[in-house]
Amino acid sequence: MSRYTGPKFKLSRRLGISLSGTGKDLKRPFPPGQHGPNQRRKMSGYGIQLQEKQKLRHMYGMNEKQFRNLYDKAAKQKGKAGENFMALLESRLDNLVYRLAFANSRAGARQLVAHGHVTVNGKKVDIASYTVAVGDVIGLRERSRGLKSIKEALEGRHHLPNYLEFSEQAMEGKYVRLPDRAELSQEIDEKQIVEFYSR
Repeated sequence: MSRYTGPKFKLSRRLGISLSGTGKDLKRPFPPGQHGPNQRRKMSGYGIQLQEKQKLRHMYGMNEKQFRNLYDKAAKQKGKAGENFMALLESRLDNLVYRLAFANSRAGARQLVAHGHVTVNGKKVDIASYTVAVGDVIGLRERSRGLKSIKEALEGRHHLPNYLEFSEQAMEGKYVRLPDRAELSQEIDEKQIVEFYSR
């Protein structure tokens, strides 16, 4: 199954979560469609598990195969599979570029990476799914630092997570540590995703 490229607001309303992180996509807090406001569906256990999985997958903009492979990797690590999985998702290069506010969205961050604007430890990396290790430094290529879209995104930044450090002068960020579960999205119940993949 390929990456979803359809209307993002409709998808956010169907899943009941703001995929953009701005909340603008949930101005009408009911599913899309003619009968959206009047739907009274009772979901099965499987339906709840599937919905949680889809929320997280679409939040990070991944296709099913990538998502499952990353879950399998997390399940082999020590500790809780769900928390390991969330930390691995957060360690993706496109996500950290978004968290550092080099882009306004994860899709925009993925494009920056794919077009070769981003460096890790001074070397160009153009793979959005690249896993950033703790201690790695994420920066921009010299010729990319003046891009209007990057400047606008940095000016609009509201929050920098505690697991990242950012240097305005060097225009680079450091991945200081793995995030704690409390620092990640509280709208996701990762236990349901673990149960979904454990069937």
